[in-house]
Amino acid sequence: MSIAHLLEDFGTELGDISLTISDATLEQERIDAYENGYKAGWQDAVKAASEDADRVGSDFAGNLQDISFTLAEAQRDLLATLRPLLTGMVESVLPHLAHRTIGDHVVQTIERMAQTAMQGPLRLVTAPGNADALQTLIEDREMTDTTVEIEPSLGEGQIHIRATGSEQEIDLDAVLAQIDTALSGFFEEHQKDIA
Repeated sequence: MSIAHLLEDFGTELGDISLTISDATLEQERIDAYENGYKAGWQDAVKAASEDADRVGSDFAGNLQDISFTLAEAQRDLLATLRPLLTGMVESVLPHLAHRTIGDHVVQTIERMAQTAMQGPLRLVTAPGNADALQTLIEDREMTDTTVEIEPSLGEGQIHIRATGSEQEIDLDAVLAQIDTALSGFFEEHQKDIA
């Protein structure tokens, strides 16, 4: 059994039926078709521009994230490189420098004490390692009322300057320890920030 009776036959002629359309209706159809095409084109352009803006924004955000990650890597690498250098300075260069300049610190402290009406002879109490350098300083500066006393319990960077009624302490060991602690804290804090 055939299903041809269910389908419409487009092959047969309709006869003498003619369709006519007025010029005004034809013009209106053309205008409507133009407007519909223009709207569809405009919508496609807006959609393409929006997609392009979204793509550019996404690329920009990705680039910023890459830059941020690169900056964090650079900071981490820089700190990792600087840590041995700075630690080496605190552990070896600064103590040597402090030992070489301890005489200048003593003179500055004595001058400050003299400005506050210090009276009587001076006693410089220091570690055995500083005694010779301080004795040379006293002789070079012609400080006749000054003596050096050795105290084995003091560190190389510690000197007590005593006069009648006043005492000052120079403790370069404590300063170096504070610098070391601050440097260690700095690296630990930045390690946490980067991680």
